[in-house]
Amino acid sequence: MVAFLASVIITGIMCGIIVAVGRHRPSGTPLTWGEALVAATFLFALMLMLYGVVPNQWLLWAGGDLGWRSDSFGIPTPFGRLFEEGITFGGRGRIMISAQTIADVIAATIYGIGFVGQIVAWKKWQTRGRKSTAVGRVETSAFGRPFMKKA
Repeated sequence: MVAFLASVIITGIMCGIIVAVGRHRPSGTPLTWGEALVAATFLFALMLMLYGVVPNQWLLWAGGDLGWRSDSFGIPTPFGRLFEEGITFGGRGRIMISAQTIADVIAATIYGIGFVGQIVAWKKWQTRGRKSTAVGRVETSAFGRPFMKKA
């Protein structure tokens, strides 16, 4: 648990550093080769944490201390296990859900959150410092009415 929480905290701090640099550094500022090298190394370390260390530490914690293995069935909750005997559909067969399956779904969710967060961060970084322009905005008069085009 400690390793998983430490990896999540370190990843959060690294993301916070990127947000702070994005707010402080004006858009269009020239980048030296030294700054580019440090930034590339930092982003490599962040993606290593996000896509390698954090999901690995989750799976190690789930399989070890939590005991979410393939031989334990049901969805683990703080109050016991749900659907320990499986899910039945009108008495015809049942679906057994192992705890390891739930751990794998959570690990895949960590990957998904990282992927979407990375795309959002790229978009925010590339559009920082730009003023939003409304597409198709019509000029208005002092009274708030749109101007008419001359035919």
